[in-house]
This record gives sequence, structure tokens and C-alpha cells, in this order.
Amino acid sequence: MVEAPGIKTGALRSEIKAPSNVVELSELPATAICGNDISSSCLYVSALAIIYAGKYAWVSLLLVAGILYLFRKIYGEVVGALPLNGGAYNALLNTTSKPVASLAACLTLLSYMATAVISASEAMHYVHELWHPLPVIPATAILLAIFMILTIIGIGESSKVAVGIFVTHIVSLLILVLFGGWFLLNHGFSTLAANYAVPAKGGLVVALFFGFSAAMLGISGFESSANFVEEQAPGVFPKTLRNMWIVVSVFNPLTAFLALAIIPMADVMTHQEALLAHMGGVAGGSWLSWLISIDAALVLSGAVLTSFVGVGGLVQRMALDRILPQFLLRLNRRNSAYRIMIAFFLLCASILLITGGELGALAGVYTISFLSVMVLFGLGNILLKVKRARLPRPERAGWLSLLLAIAAVLAALIGNAVMNPVYLGVFLEYFLPTIGLIAIMLNRVAILKGLLQLLKYISDPLLRMISNTSGSISNMIERINAQEFVFFTKGDDVSILNKVMRYVSDNEHTYKLKIVTILKEGQTISPEIRKDVEVLDRAYPEIKIEFISCNGEFGPDLIDRLSEEWHIPKNFMFIGSPGDRFPYKIADLGGVRLII
Repeated sequence: MVEAPGIKTGALRSEIKAPSNVVELSELPATAICGNDISSSCLYVSALAIIYAGKYAWVSLLLVAGILYLFRKIYGEVVGALPLNGGAYNALLNTTSKPVASLAACLTLLSYMATAVISASEAMHYVHELWHPLPVIPATAILLAIFMILTIIGIGESSKVAVGIFVTHIVSLLILVLFGGWFLLNHGFSTLAANYAVPAKGGLVVALFFGFSAAMLGISGFESSANFVEEQAPGVFPKTLRNMWIVVSVFNPLTAFLALAIIPMADVMTHQEALLAHMGGVAGGSWLSWLISIDAALVLSGAVLTSFVGVGGLVQRMALDRILPQFLLRLNRRNSAYRIMIAFFLLCASILLITGGELGALAGVYTISFLSVMVLFGLGNILLKVKRARLPRPERAGWLSLLLAIAAVLAALIGNAVMNPVYLGVFLEYFLPTIGLIAIMLNRVAILKGLLQLLKYISDPLLRMISNTSGSISNMIERINAQEFVFFTKGDDVSILNKVMRYVSDNEHTYKLKIVTILKEGQTISPEIRKDVEVLDRAYPEIKIEFISCNGEFGPDLIDRLSEEWHIPKNFMFIGSPGDRFPYKIADLGGVRLII
């Protein structure tokens, strides 16, 4: 194996390689994790179905159960052929391209985000009804943080909590159904008859269509099992689909029917937010209403856990495929991708704070995202059949059932858009930034190349200008320092000459100095002065010293001649202070400077 120098491949593998000691969930824990989300739907979907379908609510919920049965085969075929985390993203990644698969991933992430925030908020609203001093928004944030910590600890530990919540919820629903049945035996079916006397809005077909569209939201969570299939033991995944289908097929139509039989239609709208708790109070008394409220808070909290687990599996897969940053893959000692959980918590908490707890708009994000994911999963199955026909799979969905399932979800999507036109706008407000970030990651190399070209386009003229300016400045400095200066010495010792050098160094911009001595006829240069100049030349390397001897008489005429000959202005010529016997006035020298 060849390793690139400077790269610690072992450390890199520890981040992106799936751990070998992953917890393999058995049937009950795996069902509980995704089942808490889908089984909590009866708390709100019964009321929605009754509002839109009236007396046909339970029929619309049975239709949803029938469509969900078709999706059991669809999910079973796709995940059986491609048993990897990611759900619809994984299906499309292996049959189309990364951009198309990323679309499914964005929708799934939005669905989980909306589910987590809405479920946590609704759970705390139930607790608030039981204990009014509870501050809902801080409590919601704390609940999100608790499940973040649980998933960081590990899926094995969090699954135990999920099992406890799931079992409690199923038992609570059984108690509610039993007391509802007992209530009917004792009070008769007069309320049901009265409700059936109320005509459905728009007639049978319209009522069933809108009731079915609203009721389709009750199967949210069914897609979650496919997002953590790698953490499930072999053979568990299809069992989770079966178990979720049974729960939805039994409890959702049954609770809707009991609500119609126990609660007058006019009261359903009044108690829409907590219809089952109200039904429990009517059928069994306040204790049953309390039990259902507590159960609602618990199971909605369990739906938050479903979101965290689903996001963990999906984002980990996306990071492995380099659609999301690799730093999200770092594992803790419990083999949990803790950075994903922290990032998801921060996202949910920020949305909670930004909206101020007013989460009605998020329903649009949740609705369109979830239904779109279901459609894309069906399309992934079609592509799997066409493009990967030879890939082995444990079961196959028939073409008719596949097309019927996709058409039904599309119909539900259209129905929800008609019922709530504002949902589309709200959805786009969240979807466009999300898909924008993913698009940046998918095209980051092209974007970086474009930025590089832009920088070169901007910087090349700038660099040329800087280079030209630098050259001009250097030339200017060179011209300034190239100016020569002259000092006339009459045989001064080295200490005097050193003072001259210090003066020139401190006061003038130059690296050239002529030290000139004037010799009268018959006069010679003393060897000491040459040695002194050599010493100073070494002591002041930044100034080039030139020693010159001239024959003549020092005076204005000599200064004029040397100034003209050397092209050095007379004010750049220095002398020491002359004595009393100097025959000329300083003014006669034409501006020669006294520096000593």
C-alpha cells in the first residue's frame, strides 16, 4: 500500500470506516425507534381525518393502511437489495446521480427536522396542560438536548428508552380502546348515529379524498427504519415494516371510529389538539385523560428520538459519500457520530428560537417533505427494477402496486396543497436554502476553481500594478540614495572622521561619500588617513567611501570646479569648522555645510 506523505491514513480510516462493534438492534428495539413516530400519529390524525372526511374518517384511514401495505413491499425490495442507511437517498444514489439523490436527502432532512421540533413542542404542550407553570420553549429545547445526549451515548442505550416509550404507548392505546368499547356498550351508539346524520362536506368522494390526504400524514416514521437499517440485525428490517403497518392499520381507524361514536362532531374541532385525551376523559374519567396526556407527551418525545436516529444514519451516509463535510464522521468511544447529533440539535433549537415556538408554519415543511420522500422512494424502486434488474433482492413489489402507491401519495400531496395553499411557500423557505447548501457541496470543486479564476482575474492587474509601483519606489529610493556627498578633510584623525560618518548616516539619504583631502604642492598623503578610511569603510558597510586627493588650494574656485566636475551641488559638500586664519568667509564657499 502506498501512503501519501504527511497523511495519517489510520486516523482518516478511523473517521470514515464503520465500526466493527456496531450494536445490532433486534425486532422490538428497532420497531420502537421508528414505531414511536408512526404510532404517535393517532394523537392528531384521527382529528384531522374527522375534520376533513367527517363520518368517513375511519374509511380514509383504512385506505391509508392499504397504501402503506403496498409500501411494505416497495421498501422491502429496495432496502433488501441495497441494505444501507439513507432510505430514499440510498435508493436514488445507486440508481441515478448524486444531485438527484441529494434532493431526496434534503427532503428527508427537512422532514426529520420538522418532526423533531413539532413533536418536542407538542410533547411539552401536553405536559404544560398537566402542569401550567412549565415554560414550553425552554422545556422543548431541554427535551431536544436530552435526546441528543441519548443518541450520543449510543443507539443501544437510546433504544431501551424507545422500547419503554413504545410499550407504554401501545398499552395506553389498548386501555383507551377497551374503555371506549365499554363506554359504547353502556351508552349505546346514539352519538355515532347523530354524527352519521351530518352530511359530509362535498359528498363521499371529496370527503374521502381530503380525509385520505390528511390521514397520509399519519404514516410519518415509516421511512425512518430504512435510515438506520445498518444498525439492525439481519432480517429485522421487514419485521419493523410489518409491525408499523399493524399499529397504523389497527389503532388509527379504530380511534377515529371510537371518536365518532363517543364525541359529537361539533366537539371534535374544539378538542382537535388533544382529541384522544378528551375521548379518554369522556369514556373513562379524568384519570384516563391524564394517562393519555402523559402517554402523548412520552410518545411524541419518542418521535424526537426517531428523528435523531434517522438523521444520524442519513447524514453519516451522506458524509461518507462526501456530500456533507467529513468532520461529521468522527466517532466517540461509543461509536456514535456525536457531531451529527450536536449539529442536528443546534439546527432544531435555532428554528425553535427563531420561530418563537410558533410552529404552525413548520407543518407545511413536514407535510410536503414527508410525502415527497415517499414518492421519491417509489421512483427509486422503479429505477431499481429498470436499471438494476439483476441485483438480488428478498422480495419484489408488483408494478401495479408500485404505480398505485406512487399515485396515491401524489394525490395526497396535491390534496394537502389544495387544503393548505400556504404550505408550499413555507416549504420553499426551508427547502431552497437547504438544497442550496447541498448544491454548494456537490459543486465545491467547480466553485473553488471559479473563485481561483476570479482571484487571478482580479489579482493579476493588481500584482502588475504592485510590481510596477514597487519598481518605481525602488528606483526612487535608488535615485535618492545615489546622490553623492563630499567631505573635505585636512588630515583629521579617525575620531573626527567617525563623527562625519555618523552625521552622514543619521542625516542624509545616501550610500556614497567622497572624503577629499587637498594637497599643496610638494605635500603627500599620510598613510594613517588611508588606514582610517579603510577602518570606517568596514564600520559603515551601508555607505561606500571613496578617498580622493587633489592638488591645489582649498577655496571657492576649487569647490566650484569639483561641484561642476562631479555634478554634486555645493550644499552637499561638508567641511569642519575653519580656524581664525582661514582666508575666506563661509558665505564665499557657496553653501558648503559645516558639520564638525
